Amino acid sequence: MRPLFNELEFKLAKTTDDLSCECYTCGSKFLIKKREIISYLNNGKGKCNYCSRKCSNIAIKKSSIIKCDNCCKSFEKQLSQINKSKNHFCSSSCAATYNNTHKTKGNRRSKLETYLENELIKYYPDLEIHFNRKDAINSELDIYIPSLKLAFELNGIFHYEPIFGVDKYNQIQNNDNRKFQACLEQGIEICIIDSSQQKYFKKETSQKYLDIITNIINNKK
Repeated sequence: MRPLFNELEFKLAKTTDDLSCECYTCGSKFLIKKREIISYLNNGKGKCNYCSRKCSNIAIKKSSIIKCDNCCKSFEKQLSQINKSKNHFCSSSCAATYNNTHKTKGNRRSKLETYLENELIKYYPDLEIHFNRKDAINSELDIYIPSLKLAFELNGIFHYEPIFGVDKYNQIQNNDNRKFQACLEQGIEICIIDSSQQKYFKKETSQKYLDIITNIINNKK
């Protein structure tokens, strides 16, 4: 029990008077009869630690009330889950919004990839989209949408012609095949987009690739 009254206030109060306490779970102030506090102090019986049955149940279930890192809304979460992650979200929508705006960008990216990422975040602010991450198949995917099990690879000219020699070309081809097989094993649909025709980045010529991606996403949602 966290009393919000002093010793003098407790002595002067009648047994039917209300005294202020602080809830152990949510930290809010609540009132409780002096007689209930006496009963709790004498034999440990009573409901002096929590403002409501909900907060009492949360304590029993070993969960806690925390704030969403995106919208700051308070919600209940198991302590075991709290300890597993650095960030906490009240919904998948908040998780997607936060992750899309706090992502770590890759270092080897074309202007087309950067453009598509910025546009897709605008088009789908509530959809969690991963860019240039390896966590899905242990190999980098240009675009991956976990909730749809859908991935996109943007293949430029290096995937179709031995610009840097046959050995390098074969290495790229082998890597592409491994990605395709890994996606197949994980039940991920991978869409290969041939972007080799775009020699120089322009928004006008990039729009068609954005249209391809958004049409596929919209059909899957």
